[in-house]
Amino acid sequence: MMPAESHPARHARGRRPRNRRRGEPVDGIVLLDKPTGCTSNQALQQVKRLFRAAKAGHTGSLDPLASGMLPVCLGQATKVSAFLLNAAKVYEVELEFGTQTETGDAEGAVCATASRLEVPEPDLRAALAQFRGEIQQVPPMYSALKHRGQRLYELARRGETVERPPRTVHINQLDIAQYDPRRPRLRVSCSKGTYIRSLVEDLAVACDSLAHVRQLRRLSVEPFAEPAMVSLAELEAAASAPQPVLGPYLLPADSALAGWPRLSLGEDASRRLGLGQVVSCGPDHPELGQVRVYGPGPRFLGIGEVRPGGQLVPRRLFTAIAEPGLSRP
Repeated sequence: MMPAESHPARHARGRRPRNRRRGEPVDGIVLLDKPTGCTSNQALQQVKRLFRAAKAGHTGSLDPLASGMLPVCLGQATKVSAFLLNAAKVYEVELEFGTQTETGDAEGAVCATASRLEVPEPDLRAALAQFRGEIQQVPPMYSALKHRGQRLYELARRGETVERPPRTVHINQLDIAQYDPRRPRLRVSCSKGTYIRSLVEDLAVACDSLAHVRQLRRLSVEPFAEPAMVSLAELEAAASAPQPVLGPYLLPADSALAGWPRLSLGEDASRRLGLGQVVSCGPDHPELGQVRVYGPGPRFLGIGEVRPGGQLVPRRLFTAIAEPGLSRP
């Protein structure tokens, strides 16, 4: 949270200053192409600064070694960040057979070596088939998961190792993007919670070897595709232009829910829903469950839940969102 602004009169009376959020009410999603060498939070803060946004959050961290799609939600769009966090993702990973590192990637020190440094393509393809579909995966020690209130990576840095229960993840696609006997490149489509470093290490064991991640790039976060990404350099250039305009790089919040059923309401029902009331969907309501809701215009109202009997319950509502111009004087 931003520090409260100073107010001499309040301090003189011994009162704490009122918290004020700095920045502008910018709403939308930026599909950032995160560069290597920085953390997800560092990239987030740069986007927040360029848009002068009051509020920002990202949807699933990428390691400093990794590059690629990092959806940054600004303003009210942070209300949909959890749904992007749970979305399916696509990666391209280059691994190196023969060595295992402490962190599972090229940033860690080598902790073990294997006699098999190269894996023939038929052997690799046979191993890949074992990891498609639903699998059990043990999270790495160098991860942000918690054990008794402490992050696993904090324990790992102290040289500690603890038991981690396996988790169920789903590998939708696992194919060779570019074959090399020592350093193949793979394409992975997977569910939330999948650790590519763990997948690479487990795959290497199935190939009678060891391995670590050399390069990792996230290509997409459902429902967004790779061509929509923008780099920090592009955003910097747009922000520093004689007539800066960042609006074209800002997607509407409801774009994150593109695959959801859509429900439209009239003026009266929209008003009552905005007050937190349960409203009727009418005879043409979609299937039960969560829906994206629109009022006249169409105006995105937020997320609702359709229940039996055609009742729409408000879940995450948005206040009026202006069209993003974001010109900088």
